Amino acid sequence: MSAQKTPQTMKPATAAKKLDVYLEATPDEFRDGVITRDELAALRTDPPQWLQDLRADGPHPKNVVADKLGVSIAGLARGGVTEALTTEQIDALLADQPDWLVAERANLVEVKKDEKRIREQQAAKREASNRKQRGAKPIMHPQD
Repeated sequence: MSAQKTPQTMKPATAAKKLDVYLEATPDEFRDGVITRDELAALRTDPPQWLQDLRADGPHPKNVVADKLGVSIAGLARGGVTEALTTEQIDALLADQPDWLVAERANLVEVKKDEKRIREQQAAKREASNRKQRGAKPIMHPQD
């Protein structure tokens, strides 16, 4: 007799992260229960209206705000953005870019360039350090 499998569940905060939505903006039913992996998959494939609205209008979590603004999460903090922003607020920041946003966007571009350069250096170093294949000589077997 096989035991019944219990579905894997997660906390609402984990599910909100996986859905890229701000937990405090989700409905009470979502925040008060546990979410199974099947329910999460259903939310991803066929999102209800509240999820579509949250994704379109916000408020958005920091990682989404940072992506939309083209900065890092640390750059948001340096710029004084500590709360979730709506799409309207993000668009307003992009339209009239404050000095901190311009600086952080330029900083992120430089960081990505450096990361790419370092990856290329490491790849070249790995390739140069590999031993060259020695010419294999055939094994001579005495004739019977």
